Amino acid sequence: MLFSRLDLPVDFATIRNEIRTLLSASWVDHVNAGGYGGKWDVLPLRTLKEHHGRHPILQAFSIDSHGHWADLDILKRCSSLQKWLASFQCPLKSVRLMRLAPGGHIRPHRDPGLDWRSGEARLHLPIWTDTNVHFIVKGQSVPMQAGELWYINAGEVHEVRNDSERDRIHLVIDCEVNDWLFECFDDDSVMSA
Repeated sequence: MLFSRLDLPVDFATIRNEIRTLLSASWVDHVNAGGYGGKWDVLPLRTLKEHHGRHPILQAFSIDSHGHWADLDILKRCSSLQKWLASFQCPLKSVRLMRLAPGGHIRPHRDPGLDWRSGEARLHLPIWTDTNVHFIVKGQSVPMQAGELWYINAGEVHEVRNDSERDRIHLVIDCEVNDWLFECFDDDSVMSA
């Protein structure tokens, strides 16, 4: 499976308004400077417990997926988002906001182990997007719309181009796959490899 929309209700208007309050927070540039062109930055909301209180660069990336995960204090400013994340009936790992500026391009790459067959899933909730934002997995365009939750197989080659005139901001959730999560996949939107 390359990607699938998830059938999971989202109080999107409320969550987007909460996230709007975080736009002036201290975002950090993505550390993989060679993997993108333009401006790509991250605001961590959930991290490994051992990185709580440490530099945001350590908090922003799920390099080591083993260990215990915890919400960061900034997530407490978004009670509806926190409540929605708590409704997931699967273990959550990293949760981040990721912003790609106009003209930005995340180059083709893979994130090994981040696919449902490996037991981990990367979910995207577009907060602000545009028809000129192109998210491509293994040559297939993912038709993400703002307010829709999508699984993408990050273990396959994927890239993003922001050809629009506005920031593209996604809430990116890494979690463990279980029966509950798998049942949320929308059979009508599944694109198989």
